[in-house]
Amino acid sequence: FGSFNTKRGKTMSYADWMSQLPAELHTIPLFKLAIPGSHDSMSYDLDIDSRIIEPERLRRFSRIYCLRKIIHTWAATQEVCITEQLNAGARYFDLRIARKPNDTNPTRLFFHHGLCTRTDVETVLREINMWAESHPKEIIILSLSHFEGFDKKISRQLHNHLITFMKNLFGNKLLPKTNSPTLKSCWSQGKNIIVSYDNIQFIQPVLWRKITYYYGNSMDRAVITTKLSQALEREKSFNYFFVCGLNPTLPHDTRILRYILRICDNFTNVVRRGLPKLLRWVNQQYDKTPMNIVASDVVTRDDFVATIVKLNLKRAKGR
Repeated sequence: FGSFNTKRGKTMSYADWMSQLPAELHTIPLFKLAIPGSHDSMSYDLDIDSRIIEPERLRRFSRIYCLRKIIHTWAATQEVCITEQLNAGARYFDLRIARKPNDTNPTRLFFHHGLCTRTDVETVLREINMWAESHPKEIIILSLSHFEGFDKKISRQLHNHLITFMKNLFGNKLLPKTNSPTLKSCWSQGKNIIVSYDNIQFIQPVLWRKITYYYGNSMDRAVITTKLSQALEREKSFNYFFVCGLNPTLPHDTRILRYILRICDNFTNVVRRGLPKLLRWVNQQYDKTPMNIVASDVVTRDDFVATIVKLNLKRAKGR
């Protein structure tokens, strides 16, 4: 595990950090490991030519290019592709699914955050599958949610198509629901992909239920940490995955103008300025309450992954 230290001033890779954890952590539930996660994981790929998906009240203004450009600037929370996020050490991915209106392909799906992505869902899942095959000891958690544009007439068809595609693609790598998964149990079965599906109508043995995502719903760092502290206090006896989301959230009313009218600023810069202090809070809070998945924007910045992974060393020393 010492390879996670810096050498000649360069940060070592976290591409295989799970397999490098101390042996005593191989048999504790994954729910009790500290796992770095990616918030709005596909937002690096937003299509400026896409129709506006959210905020809903702006959809009718989708033809206005400058409005789409502003949304693009403030909705892009990640900077690098999924493979690079995986290589950096992120293991939880927040994947929000959408169908583009009037798409000629009846089952083609994309991701979304404000706008839709350029790349379709199946292409990205194949990319994740390739990475999982070459890193069999790294457990990947995919959280699929939101399902925008799943109109009643086609909703069942779209869900069934997506689930069937994932089952065929991931195959034996999919970990079925179990009460207490550990690194060791996953490795012994050759499983390293967990899919959480936020629609109870379609839950199956290989699909895990929704993972609760706690976040501050504010741009104010003090508000974020206060709300997260309260949520973590409630989770002291947890026995399932949960997410502590460090991500700031833009207001949904006119207060949003304070941010989006900053011509020379963008969301990733706002996050980058606040992330070091949030990570200091994480280190302090971990001594008081348990943490499982800790998710952030710009996951390759400011020692985010290193800070979360090293929380596990605290646990190992405290055993």
